[in-house]
Amino acid sequence: MRDKILLIVAFLVSFIASAQSGFEFETSKNKVVIPFQLINNLIFIPINVNGVELNFLLDTGVEETILLGLDDKDKVSLFNVQKVKLRGLGSDEAIEGLKSTDNLLSVNGLVDKNHNLYIVLDQSFNFSSHVGVPINGIIGFHFFKHHLVSVDYERKQIVVYRDNEKLRKKINKRYSSVPISIEKNKPYVNARVTLAHDSIDAKLLLDLGNSDALWLFENKAKGIALPKNNFEDYLGKGFSGDISGKRARINQLQLAGFQFNDPIIAFPDANSLKNVTMVADRVGSVGGEIFRRFALIFDYNGRKLFLKKSRHFDAKFEYNMTGIEMQNEGMQLVQESLPFQTTLVGDNTDSNERKTQNNFKYKYVLKPVYTVASVRKDSPAERCGLQKGDLVLSINGSNAYNFSLQRINDLLKEEEGKWLYFEVDRNGQVLKFRFQLKSIL
Repeated sequence: MRDKILLIVAFLVSFIASAQSGFEFETSKNKVVIPFQLINNLIFIPINVNGVELNFLLDTGVEETILLGLDDKDKVSLFNVQKVKLRGLGSDEAIEGLKSTDNLLSVNGLVDKNHNLYIVLDQSFNFSSHVGVPINGIIGFHFFKHHLVSVDYERKQIVVYRDNEKLRKKINKRYSSVPISIEKNKPYVNARVTLAHDSIDAKLLLDLGNSDALWLFENKAKGIALPKNNFEDYLGKGFSGDISGKRARINQLQLAGFQFNDPIIAFPDANSLKNVTMVADRVGSVGGEIFRRFALIFDYNGRKLFLKKSRHFDAKFEYNMTGIEMQNEGMQLVQESLPFQTTLVGDNTDSNERKTQNNFKYKYVLKPVYTVASVRKDSPAERCGLQKGDLVLSINGSNAYNFSLQRINDLLKEEEGKWLYFEVDRNGQVLKFRFQLKSIL
């Protein structure tokens, strides 16, 4: 899997959705704290849907709340169901789905009693294998629209605040702010990008569901051209299929007075964008690789984004140099041994001479199975012989099932020059490969 698995999930329904009430505080508390999982710059939070707790991707790039193909164990009751068409990023056609109204969603003291859900019926449309944790849905605008929402990457916490003047004074004192616009229920910001020697004004979607630093759409009229030094890559999966494009470095991104030099960005191909209706003057998206360098507060009502540097602000912009896309293909039972000691005591054994024996007992635990989802052309992994579909047995001498998918992704983007060792099963034959990380940007 590349260094930053991108789950880009912006979509358009085939009709105008009805208004929803949004999340409100259940109690008199002034804030609600929600812990989150951070995987590949993406944020996942638990939300209770009609009495069942599910795992949601938090994504400012979507308007409506989406449920993905649920397992049989996720027995969620759905109300007032009707068929719809879902369409968005990707090169294929619209997919079938369902719309359900009047659902009850709650999380840690926030509740929405009249929430619309859009359900993807295609069971193959599944982000979970690319992230390594179950993903049951995606939530966006209706989570953000009424309150100040803080995203703290250091503490891995979402904090939803009840708006008041005292809080705003504190935020204005501690944070820098940048104006945003809310268009079609999604937030946009004006930034500047420098490609070669040309500095360009850029209207960008603020997209928590995009794990890359920046996406730009090629536009010769606006001076947005693909740098000569680039490579073809898989960028992610949208509602209308896979998203392909190219990766490159640009000179600079400037956002709200903050400057980022030599960021690695993606240029999605035109075919992947054909089903997306763009707002006026939009030229791309800013995503998680930029956001993680700040503490953020989204203020949809006040049309502002508040930013404060974190300790990751000056981190290098890196990418997956191996060319491998990894995925979780399921689970397997693995036997683990647990050492324990027994003391032998007999009639003829002096109490000071008791003998201790080392013994083992065994248990079976579920561990992940990883396979190679794709191999980028002309990458180190392809040149050494790794292929799509290879079952990964070990990485650098350690059993692959002892790694999380996040840890594997971190290994794939370590410093240039590092050697990696893979042992794989290919159609029952065990093969060994080694290759060296080498940057082409």
